Amino acid sequence: MYARIFVPRLFPASLKTAGGTKWGYINETGQFIIIPELEAAGSFQENGLAVVTMGLAGIINEKGQFIVPPEYEVISPFSEGRAVMIRNSRYGLLDETGAEVLEPSYFWISDFKEGRAVYQGVDDPIRYGYLNESGTPVVPAQYYYAYDFSDGKALVQKDGDSYALIDRDGNVLQDFSYSQMMGLSEGLIVFRETFDVKAGYVNETGEIVIEPRFSVALPFEEGRAVVNISEAVENKYGLIDRNGSYIIEPVYNDIILLGSRRAAVGKAIRPDKPFAGSVYAIADSSTGAILTDFLYDSAAPYDRGYSSVTRGTVSFFINRDGMPAPNLPVVSGSGLLSFEGNLIRAFTDLRLSYYDRNGRLVWAQNTVIPLSGTVYIQEMKYRPDPNYLIYYPQFRGMPDQAGERSVNKELRRLSGIRPVTPEETADGTYSGDFNVLFYRSDLNVLELNGYDFPFGAAHGMPYRTTVSVNIRNGRIYTLSDLFKDDADYVTEISEIVGQQIEENPDYFFPDAYTGISPDQPFYVTDDSLVVYFAPYEIAAYAAGFPEFPIPFTQIEELIDTSGEFWCSFNEC
Repeated sequence: MYARIFVPRLFPASLKTAGGTKWGYINETGQFIIIPELEAAGSFQENGLAVVTMGLAGIINEKGQFIVPPEYEVISPFSEGRAVMIRNSRYGLLDETGAEVLEPSYFWISDFKEGRAVYQGVDDPIRYGYLNESGTPVVPAQYYYAYDFSDGKALVQKDGDSYALIDRDGNVLQDFSYSQMMGLSEGLIVFRETFDVKAGYVNETGEIVIEPRFSVALPFEEGRAVVNISEAVENKYGLIDRNGSYIIEPVYNDIILLGSRRAAVGKAIRPDKPFAGSVYAIADSSTGAILTDFLYDSAAPYDRGYSSVTRGTVSFFINRDGMPAPNLPVVSGSGLLSFEGNLIRAFTDLRLSYYDRNGRLVWAQNTVIPLSGTVYIQEMKYRPDPNYLIYYPQFRGMPDQAGERSVNKELRRLSGIRPVTPEETADGTYSGDFNVLFYRSDLNVLELNGYDFPFGAAHGMPYRTTVSVNIRNGRIYTLSDLFKDDADYVTEISEIVGQQIEENPDYFFPDAYTGISPDQPFYVTDDSLVVYFAPYEIAAYAAGFPEFPIPFTQIEELIDTSGEFWCSFNEC
């Protein structure tokens, strides 16, 4: 008997507006059924509920009614009838009626697997245990680490040099004396005697069934596991069976198990820099046979007999033979296609769209943002290279055509529009986008974002520029334009920001803040000036772009209330 496939009736979709990007839900014909007024919208699950954000996170039903008001910092999708939520930086649980099964209590809670969720206690030192569906600890938080349950068993780390296999009640089934182990998969566990030696596999009783000989060993799926034998920069990935025999020889830059007895095997795009990525062929993971040439830039797990792949600047489905599916859409842009009920969801080139099974476009995000009268913003796309993608704004319909040309030229520059070569982008990717941050009267504040990610880096570097534009004449305002000519705004604002930093000193680098600059990055809201700093400038990378809101009432004596900038969004 086949499992019933959930068929959603509503699908999250976004609309770019003068008030920012708003989310709602469309039906299968592309009509908005729940109007776009949300900050974020998750997919509807089988229980008919979806997590949404409106300031804070809440849960709605298919009528758009909140069954959980937006009062949590985060709510995860439901797993086994429970949703993990966060309030005041503590984790708790909700059931499908919206009731708090467990009030926010812990540092962390995982999704439920086999009726158990890993939780992280609040004591020091931090330890892990397991909760049941009612939020009751059934295994105390006593372990250094705890993995999800699989077939009624879970691997836990007891201390730095020992692990154990436990049942759902916490009873120890088997002890292991190793420095490193990885969660149970199909009855086998990855292990290392010490951290600096090769990895192998043991069974549930601790018997070594595959001798340690791998630099990387991943969990088993469908009787196969991906391993790497390389001891240098060059990768040597292969695929083994449960006896440790090679199904696919260890000669590849990457191997990805796709399910349905298929794998994507990758050759390095640049052999001298294997971390720059792979080009993939499709292989039969049961026999090791290579079914296609090395054609694909990416390949996703099989679903309903098809895998979503990208090749150059298009995305499409392939069948189990690795061949393009002739009866399913081919979508411009690189990304991921997936089956969503009776529609196909496409997230390609950082944009969401939906298609029917015949490839007809059902819905795509708008590319025109109306402002006032004849003035609007046109979204433009620049992709000179597969690794370089930017969406940037261009004004249309300004009364001052010379001003329009001038501001549009500057917006292209600030967005990163410039000639690039494949050699320049071979070592990383760059993406850029924009959003309307504030709009009132004649003032439109745009936020231009970028993300530069070098291949092999731990993380990329985000960039942010805010641009305050008068939509009548195209003038771009600077921070100094907000203030009187004789106002010492740099000193005054520096002191205010300094006071805010003193209220949360642990959040910032010691002695890093020395004041703002005359051209400090900023934007305005209805009632405040907001100045901000770049990552690493005064705080850690994880802090993002630290912002400091300053109410206009606090600096009103400095503001030029008859100046063009102020009057562009206030009555003068």
